[in-house]
Amino acid sequence: MNFLAHCLLSCDDEWVLVGNFMADFLRNHQVAALPWAVQRGVQLHRRIDRYTDNHPAVRNSTRTLQPYHRKYAAVVVDVYYDHLLANYWTRYSEESLRNFAERQYYLLEKHRALMPVRLQRQTEGMIAGDWLVKYGTLDGLAFTFGKLRGRLSRPELLDGVMAYLAKHEAALTADFHQFFPQLTDYVARQCLSLSDGPNQQLSEA
Repeated sequence: MNFLAHCLLSCDDEWVLVGNFMADFLRNHQVAALPWAVQRGVQLHRRIDRYTDNHPAVRNSTRTLQPYHRKYAAVVVDVYYDHLLANYWTRYSEESLRNFAERQYYLLEKHRALMPVRLQRQTEGMIAGDWLVKYGTLDGLAFTFGKLRGRLSRPELLDGVMAYLAKHEAALTADFHQFFPQLTDYVARQCLSLSDGPNQQLSEA
């Protein structure tokens, strides 16, 4: 669900962007059928996810929310961090969020035929609903959690999510600002080191 962060962290490369955006919706056999330029984006996405899952600040945020949301605490953190990124956008990008979002929508629509059918439909809804900008609003955040509830086996574990996020806003925001600059530095290095040929070690999504 954290589309905004993955779009921003795509090496300023439209093919990497497409792979990064698609990664959670693909299995390895689907990745192998994609152009190598797009596969690099999938590879980057998975490296970002591994780095994020193991970062102390992210783990701290997850522990903060675990008493309320249990196994979904990490998912709530992912979504909320995109909300914080949108709200503190000027710290992390010189381009306006509106211009950035419009550019991402154009590129994703341009390459939508490469996406699985389910993601094609979701991308259409994302563009129509202006999700990348609306992540920064409380209404947009509540909308995202509402959509997420419909996909979960135990949606009741998201009960009260907006209130709990408000209660812990200061601590979660501090964790985010500790984490995100380090993530951007990590991704900058990955953008330089992504291999030029097919990688047979891609992990399963």
